Amino acid sequence: MSQLLRLATAGSVDDGKSTLIGRLLHDSKTLFVDQLAAVELASRRRGEDYPNLALLTDGLRAEREQGITIDVAHRYFATPRRKFIIADTPGHIQYTRNMVTGASTADVALVLVDARKGVLEQSRRHAFLASLLGIPHVVLCVNKMDLVDWSRDRFDEICADFRRFSMKLDVHDLTFVPVSALLGDNIVHRSASMPWYEGTSLLHHLEQVHVASDRNLVDARLPVQYVIRSQEFRGYSGTVAGGVFKPGDEVLVLPSGHQSTVSAIWGPGGVPLAEAFPPQAVTVQLAGELDVGRGDLLCRKGNRPHVGSDIDAMVCWFAERDKLAVGSTFVLRHTTRSVKATVREFDYRLDVNTLHRDEHADALALNEIGRIRLTSRQPLLFDPYRRNRTTGSFILVDEATNDTVAAGMITGPRADEVQLAWQRSAVTRQQRQAEGATVWLTGLSGSGKSAVGVELERKLIATGRAAYLLDGDNLRHGLNADLGFTAADRSENVRRVGEVARLFADAGVVAIASLISPYGADRDRVRAVHDAAGLPFVEVFVDTPIDVCEERDPKGLYAKARAGSLTGFTGIDDPYQVPSAPELVFRPGDGDPAAMAEAILGFLES
Repeated sequence: MSQLLRLATAGSVDDGKSTLIGRLLHDSKTLFVDQLAAVELASRRRGEDYPNLALLTDGLRAEREQGITIDVAHRYFATPRRKFIIADTPGHIQYTRNMVTGASTADVALVLVDARKGVLEQSRRHAFLASLLGIPHVVLCVNKMDLVDWSRDRFDEICADFRRFSMKLDVHDLTFVPVSALLGDNIVHRSASMPWYEGTSLLHHLEQVHVASDRNLVDARLPVQYVIRSQEFRGYSGTVAGGVFKPGDEVLVLPSGHQSTVSAIWGPGGVPLAEAFPPQAVTVQLAGELDVGRGDLLCRKGNRPHVGSDIDAMVCWFAERDKLAVGSTFVLRHTTRSVKATVREFDYRLDVNTLHRDEHADALALNEIGRIRLTSRQPLLFDPYRRNRTTGSFILVDEATNDTVAAGMITGPRADEVQLAWQRSAVTRQQRQAEGATVWLTGLSGSGKSAVGVELERKLIATGRAAYLLDGDNLRHGLNADLGFTAADRSENVRRVGEVARLFADAGVVAIASLISPYGADRDRVRAVHDAAGLPFVEVFVDTPIDVCEERDPKGLYAKARAGSLTGFTGIDDPYQVPSAPELVFRPGDGDPAAMAEAILGFLES
């Protein structure tokens, strides 16, 4: 069965989003003859002597008259490798709310940039919204390359500009593709006009991008939507929001707290299933007679969601007439529950152009985004949005009009009112016995970074320097034992280790962090934390080719990944983003771990 991929386009007005989608449909041979004929007829009526493929998605009369996208248009197509659902979202600032709703379920965001104009304000706004919505994969399509003479320098300039901006965002997988949507270059087929581009076409990338590991397969969550009853059958239907359920699993029903065991799982059409995982729609049978209804949630006893009535959330306001303000009451719809909720506090309004917080604001107008605190009349069963996009999201509905007036992303349970401040030490860095630093060893599994870290720690201690090895595997036994291997958990893993390393370095210890840390944005954030504290940060890339790592395979993980029993494994079905400017790079021909450690020691001393 081919895997489904949800796409959302983003970018400024006239950057070519609709044309790109039309070209994808046309060149992948998924258009019907009558569809193409209708586009050709509409193009002639507009005085255009070529089929304007943007008209395939600009379906509203106003869109065709103005040449802009107003509403979200969905298009469906498939290749032998994958099925696709594309949401063509508006680029105009007036329709930011439409972009939020269209991209809320996307796996990949296609951010288009006009090669002549570069990264504009709206390009940054949509990239930020994609990050806020937790879209794990972003592709920057530098469009209209034909209008800049297929310039490699211009492409590199735009990529560098966007990469600097994306370092402020929570983007785990960033790819750059130069395209011409009008002419079809690098859309479905590689372009002969840009021989300097060594990557794949856009469609090939979309067919290959790995999204299975983006699902939360750790936290078992099944919101009950409907109860099926008969004389001999009682099942609880819903869409799996996280984790994996199997017959025989012990489950907990919230909010009642009743415990039971899964006796059977049924898929569409009454097909029995050996397991259920997101986003499957299933019916679960439980052992015994329990009082379970719509709005309840099935989970594991030792892995429960937050339960509470007070939440912090980021919201995007949709209503044109009214504003969101403190004291407003709405119907909050979260998973399969609907409860009344009141806005208790207004924290700040976010400027999506500069990412600055306006803490003096006290309301949100149309298309504005801010952080608020809500209190619901009945407890909610939720996770932070960054951990689970289903149990961490909600909408607000106006009680009088039944209009959806806001979409929200839960950041977590409401924090205590205690204001936290950094407690400064009475000991200055100069008064400590030695100056600390962080050496960050990154590379594929089996690259040899842990061996280098062990040797470096030994040599530092032998010279009288305080040092400590923060090995990724060791930390997952304690500090990070609650984290899995999703993209979000990997980012959190790196963040925590980075914070610990910073504290070690501040104390005068050389912290040696040895982690795969596959995403460049995560490593850049750790560097930024050290830079802000004035602490040395040395990134060391252990650049061992994957075939050598796979031949070593000290833990047998590559074999499991190749066999399909281990998914989301870096280098096989999950990307590793090579460091752009590490302080040191080591390859297998550069000596044994001891020699590499000696080179790092020399770099630190210099």
